[in-house]
Amino acid sequence: MSIKKDILWRFGVVYVGILLLGLGIVARIIYLQFVEVGELTKKAQQLSVRNMEIIPNRGNILACDGRLLATSVPYYEIRVDLSPAVVPNSLFRESIDSLALRLSQIFKDKSPQAYKSELIKARKENNRYYLLKRKVDFEQLRQLKACPIFRLGKNKGGLIIEQTGVRFMPHGDLAARTIGYLSRSENGNEVGIEGSFDTELAGVKGLKVMQRVPGGVWMPINDENEIEPKDGYDVVTTIDLNIQDVAQEALRRQLELHNAQHGVAILMEVQSGEIKAIANLGRDEAGRYREVFNYAIGESTEPGSTIKLASYMAALEDGYIDLNDTIDTGKGKWKIYDKEITDSHKGGLGKITVKQAFAYSSNVAVSKIIMQYYKGKEIQFVKHFYDFGLNKKLGLQIQGEAEPLVKYPGTKYWSGITMAMMSFGYEIKLTPLQILAFYNAVANNGRLVRPLLVKELRFNGRTVKRFEPEVIIPSICSMSTIRKAREMLEAVVKNGTAKNLDDSLLQIAGKTGTAQIAIKNLGYRKGTSISYQASFVGYFPANNPKYSCIVVVNAPSNDVYYGNLVAGPIFKEIAQKVYATSFELHNEVIKGKRRLKTATPELSDGFVTDLEKTLQELGISYDKSDDNALWVSPKKQDSEVILNKRLVIDNLVPNVVGMGAKDAVYLSEKAGLRPVLIGFGKVVKQSIPPGIQARKGDSFVLTLQAN
Repeated sequence: MSIKKDILWRFGVVYVGILLLGLGIVARIIYLQFVEVGELTKKAQQLSVRNMEIIPNRGNILACDGRLLATSVPYYEIRVDLSPAVVPNSLFRESIDSLALRLSQIFKDKSPQAYKSELIKARKENNRYYLLKRKVDFEQLRQLKACPIFRLGKNKGGLIIEQTGVRFMPHGDLAARTIGYLSRSENGNEVGIEGSFDTELAGVKGLKVMQRVPGGVWMPINDENEIEPKDGYDVVTTIDLNIQDVAQEALRRQLELHNAQHGVAILMEVQSGEIKAIANLGRDEAGRYREVFNYAIGESTEPGSTIKLASYMAALEDGYIDLNDTIDTGKGKWKIYDKEITDSHKGGLGKITVKQAFAYSSNVAVSKIIMQYYKGKEIQFVKHFYDFGLNKKLGLQIQGEAEPLVKYPGTKYWSGITMAMMSFGYEIKLTPLQILAFYNAVANNGRLVRPLLVKELRFNGRTVKRFEPEVIIPSICSMSTIRKAREMLEAVVKNGTAKNLDDSLLQIAGKTGTAQIAIKNLGYRKGTSISYQASFVGYFPANNPKYSCIVVVNAPSNDVYYGNLVAGPIFKEIAQKVYATSFELHNEVIKGKRRLKTATPELSDGFVTDLEKTLQELGISYDKSDDNALWVSPKKQDSEVILNKRLVIDNLVPNVVGMGAKDAVYLSEKAGLRPVLIGFGKVVKQSIPPGIQARKGDSFVLTLQAN
């Protein structure tokens, strides 16, 4: 082949290749333009526009009277768009120095020069969603809105405000483990009511269309939400804050006095099962007593003598014993195989009645009775514990309940002494709340009710779901056995191991417990030292039980460890507080035999009709400064009360300082605000100053304080 033909052939191959490549490119363009245009457009939009979730306001957790236990305190995230498209060059040059100065004065964290450099850099980079500050409170936000440039608003001043919330417990450590928390980390945890009712508290998320802007950040396309979020429900608990405070402080004092490891105090309404107080205090690394774990529901231990009630009730139910039968305890020592069972009474109690044996808490007596009547019939004995509901979880409204341990004959760890040991509280494990539920059933004429921690869900103050009392077992035994059990429990306080708790005003019934604490594989003794668990569980008033209560103190270490001396005083203090604040427990008040006469009481500002009715009921003279006034402020004057007019203007933030919670909430919601209450009593502080234009949906934090 000649050189010319070779060149022409090569040129032709290249030409055809280029032609085919060009045709391929054209074909691909046509395909993309007309066939895949929809899919590509969709992908492009996904890269520049997306739906972003809007987190709703989380619901509050409330005490039984509506006071806040946990709430989300409103804070704000401040972003700015100072790009030339929003803020003209002339305005930026004129105002940047004064804006930087005001930011430095408001936040007190950087110099004016630092803020100026920061904002100039954000403008140069055309960052249209620059993060200026997190966790800005309402007062700081109010000042920001008045700053140069920012005072022009979002569209002309570039101020972008996003509300966030921080979970806050206004009463600190009170019932903290039961209220609980959420941890969203990889190894996160859901604790207490916050965790178990997360779905109800969280609400329903909304959606907002966001667009990517230079700088790789996302900002809203417009101010309207595509799908509005729905705020979470408020969870109303059964907890009474006043009693919770008494229980927790009484427990704290005893733990400190006896240098104990940790402790529990629970108060429950007998008929409903509503838990009015649940205190859990343990020693932290710094040696302070705090709510570090929910021992009440999560710690299962050998209960000791408090379980003797179940043993005696089993024998009473089977007709093997009666209260006046006698049992010889000898010198307080009795040996079963290689195990010696002893009583704490020096020299023993000798021959005593069954009722006395229970009142004096004789280990020898109860183990002798159980071994005498149930040896060879172990299943019959254990079945009674099952009938009492002691072998199953209570099925609480929150997570973390420990599994009870009630051994069954013939299983791996059952031995010849197991039944005797079980009879006075060893080789069996229960949580404090499981023991309390059993005693509560005795006080409740045999009805075992499920303990209740949450009684309703509310949305905007309206009840959307109510949790009613639930009976687990209608009757744990016969009424004859219940009556005898209650008689034994009264004897413990009248002349038994808890005689120090006897009260002439308030009759208490209950049982002491002192148990040695097992130390893993070391048994009950570490060297020469033994750790104990002291407890007292019962109910009051003994003749007509309204409340049941248990107190457990773990490892008191100052040589005092008996239940009546360590746990008993806490029980008595709680009972006396409840008695003092519960009118239904006072016969004189119920029957109207006494009428208290006092001076003019402290009155809150509020609705005129309510105040007039109150003053009329109390027989106190009053006068009004304005007959047409709807809202008034009472003022004591000589022998009467003057009701001065209080100005309330629609659509403006009301002045609610001095008002009670009910009136303050009503006026706040009427103005379109979302009130958040902290504390109790009268309003002493409000987060938004009165008289300014109210913005619908803004959180309105009201701080209340008792007189």
